[in-house]
Amino acid sequence: MAYLNKVFLIGNLTRDPELRVTPKGTAICQFGLAVNRQFKDESGQMRDETTFVDIEAWGKQGELVSKYLTKGSPAMVEGRLKLDQWEDKTSGQKRSKLKIVLDNVQFLGRPGGAGGGAPAAGAEEGGQPASPDRHAPPARGEKPAAPAGGTVDEDVPF
Repeated sequence: MAYLNKVFLIGNLTRDPELRVTPKGTAICQFGLAVNRQFKDESGQMRDETTFVDIEAWGKQGELVSKYLTKGSPAMVEGRLKLDQWEDKTSGQKRSKLKIVLDNVQFLGRPGGAGGGAPAAGAEEGGQPASPDRHAPPARGEKPAAPAGGTVDEDVPF
């Protein structure tokens, strides 16, 4: 039997990311994401529903989130669901919490419609893609770079 545990969400950070480091030196970044949904209720009025999700980013992804995102920043996250379970020390009750462990993040710009400015999470510090199959769009006002090893045909109709 096949299994799938994959989540894609687009929303805004509910708080500034908190970056911690394990004793072995691995970065862990925790932040919250608010995901909105609009729908019409039975009376035909538009309603908003907001879901708040806790997200955990490890390693380089966590460092990039902590460096470039703040409360209110829009982002798309890709990850997997993880259920944490523990026993409450004060009451002795079993507790659980569903969260997302981040696999990939895309910075969507700044609130208020301003352009990006921060590199994509898959990019190196110099702004170049980490691998040839990941390309970030040019920032506002910049022209796209010419493809490597060739010139751009300006007469292409699309």
